[in-house]
Amino acid sequence: MRYLTARKRAEGKGASGTGTEHFWYMKVSGAGLALIIPVFVVAFGRALGGTREEVLAAFAHPAMAILTGLVIFFGLRHFAAGAQTMIEDYSHGSTRRALIIAVTVLSYGMIATGLFALAKIAL
Repeated sequence: MRYLTARKRAEGKGASGTGTEHFWYMKVSGAGLALIIPVFVVAFGRALGGTREEVLAAFAHPAMAILTGLVIFFGLRHFAAGAQTMIEDYSHGSTRRALIIAVTVLSYGMIATGLFALAKIAL
């Protein structure tokens, strides 16, 4: 005989069935961004105001290129997940689906554009 408590049946099930995973993704990505964004701001600030050659040399360094790529990718993924949550909370029906698709396309387009620009600078 299988005995399931009410807690066991409800564990891991949010309103959409994936609330726990989304919650932890946002917490972990937020904590990771809180660690790498200040480092990026300092590194970017040092390059800011230099000549074109100095800025290109700064971003061509592997550590700076990797850090910039991480900030672009994870920052925009965090943006897309947060925007999706906001859209799910405040819109309904086909508008919700269209807005989620638009935000997802926008974030992946910005990731692709940012990483392409970074690759052109770094390589």
